[in-house]
Amino acid sequence: MTTSIFRRTLTTAAATGGAAALMLAAAGGAAAHVGVTPDKTDANSYALLTFGIPHGCDESGTTKVAITLPAELNDAQPTVNPNWTVEKVTETLPEPKKLADGSSITKRTSRIVYTAKEPLPHDLRDALVLSVKLPDAAGSTLHFPTLQTCETGQTDWSQIAKDGEDPHSLEAPAPSITVTAAEGGGHGTEVAAHSTQEGAGETEQAAAVTDSGAEARSWAGLAAGVGGLVLGGAALLRSGARRKATDGAASR
Repeated sequence: MTTSIFRRTLTTAAATGGAAALMLAAAGGAAAHVGVTPDKTDANSYALLTFGIPHGCDESGTTKVAITLPAELNDAQPTVNPNWTVEKVTETLPEPKKLADGSSITKRTSRIVYTAKEPLPHDLRDALVLSVKLPDAAGSTLHFPTLQTCETGQTDWSQIAKDGEDPHSLEAPAPSITVTAAEGGGHGTEVAAHSTQEGAGETEQAAAVTDSGAEARSWAGLAAGVGGLVLGGAALLRSGARRKATDGAASR
């Protein structure tokens, strides 16, 4: 009886351990990508986008990160990072672009380029923050192809999933966000932009730790689940042992 229970417990633990290993591998793969975390996604609002740089190219330190803005954005305000210099690259539009306020533009910011003052070591991470005004286009997905240059080699995070393709299957997916409907149907204003920039310091710090905080919670939840399985198996073994002892005493 006890041997049978023990075997079942080991089988269940092995299966759960295998599933846990797969979950950890998936989490590690996701964390390895250069990604973007917005502090908000409301259409026509001002948002802070935090680009996480989790590692270099293989074991080579990162020297430059060039973020390409999607055509839906006309500009971005880069946040100063003491570890990097930054420049805005502009492009001339093929034809004037009319804005919502009736004015038009002939140029737009096409890329934001951060250059490391010292190479970012492979085993360290950093966060680069841009302030942007999201388009009034709820439901649309904005992609930010990002070229990561290292002391040796580079990684072009620019793959975009095709219709029906799982974006998680891509080796070097472009960072992206999906614009959502504005809360209460309202739109962003210049006052909102000003207040957003005034509180940028605190918001950027919160955004910078979002990935690591979510990862920590995932690990904690997984550890709790595995721990619960072990405790349950131990309780099952103790219960079987007690029943065997009781049956033996009764037979005597």
